[in-house]
Amino acid sequence: MKDTDKDTPIIYGLEFQARALAAQTAETDSVRFLVGTQSLKFSNNQVHLVELSEGTGNLKTQVFQHPIGEIWSIQASPTQVDKFITCYNSLTDNTCQMKGALWSIPKDNDTNDIVPLEKLADIDTTPYGNELKTITYNPTDSTKAVSVVDNNFVLWDLNFKPQVVTVGTLTSRGQPKFTNGKWNPHHLMDQFVTLNENSIKGWDFRDPKEFAWTIASAHSQIIRDLDFNTLRQYYLSTCGDDGFMKFWDIRNTNEPVLSRMEHSHWVWSIRINKFHDQLVLTSSSDSRVILSNVASISSEPFGQIVSEEDATMEETCSKEKLEDGVLAKYEEHEDSVYAVEWSAADPWTFASLSYDGRLVINRVPQKYKYQILL
Repeated sequence: MKDTDKDTPIIYGLEFQARALAAQTAETDSVRFLVGTQSLKFSNNQVHLVELSEGTGNLKTQVFQHPIGEIWSIQASPTQVDKFITCYNSLTDNTCQMKGALWSIPKDNDTNDIVPLEKLADIDTTPYGNELKTITYNPTDSTKAVSVVDNNFVLWDLNFKPQVVTVGTLTSRGQPKFTNGKWNPHHLMDQFVTLNENSIKGWDFRDPKEFAWTIASAHSQIIRDLDFNTLRQYYLSTCGDDGFMKFWDIRNTNEPVLSRMEHSHWVWSIRINKFHDQLVLTSSSDSRVILSNVASISSEPFGQIVSEEDATMEETCSKEKLEDGVLAKYEEHEDSVYAVEWSAADPWTFASLSYDGRLVINRVPQKYKYQILL
């Protein structure tokens, strides 16, 4: 791909509606994403493995059958390239039930045929409730995962057959059910964070009966997503139906350290760049993806030293410090954008997915990339 083409979006259309997207986390050499579909005819659902060729800018895709239900969440293994988890809506005895399963991508599939995925195991969350929201891997250990279902979060050991390790429960009367959750990548991976309506709660697996900290009424409406800053120990971000993205220091939860409203409708997804934490992506029901700069609260508020290979760009890039605010708005979608993810292989590449089945791969604009590197 020529430098002049690097800011051009690449669009991939799926046959069915979709809202589940994940970067293939364990793949650090190639830009790859997993997409799960939501066909109302359960047997038609698929998982697409999409790879971006760095040399040509073309997409290589493989499609696999997921015939047991529409996919609401997909999570890639942090250490095994061919493993992932789906949360899916299944029809049993004319009753819809959310379920979870661990899958493997078939090896040596060089054909263009749509082949079945290999189902490794069911992750049976039904004893803990009906409203399964996500099953999320430990960020560094593929043998551990947490499911968020009703008012419970369940820690699983995925070695051999999935086994329950511990269960945490939101027991207060009148509390709404959990809507999402994510591992805290810090604190020795002993902490899990949940969302319920507009509140955030941090839990310690060593004593899951009581939450370690809480942010009550963090947003004025439902919080849809959260993400941690992997480069700053106590910082996390949230987004929700009030249109805001907010950044929090969990040592002082009285108010956010930064709050911005850039979207005109519900914000479904927020992701902090794991290598350059001043870069933040959000996606919304307003059909937009927004790339924001939050350098004032990043781990490198004054930038960093440019590498030798990028030094030649110094003459063509502005050396002005990037101020907090919107860097770019991406408007290639025509429907609600439910998910956005940074690539695990290239810190400047990201993908977004809208409900109409449109996957768009974009890059951080070159001028901002080199301003950050300078």
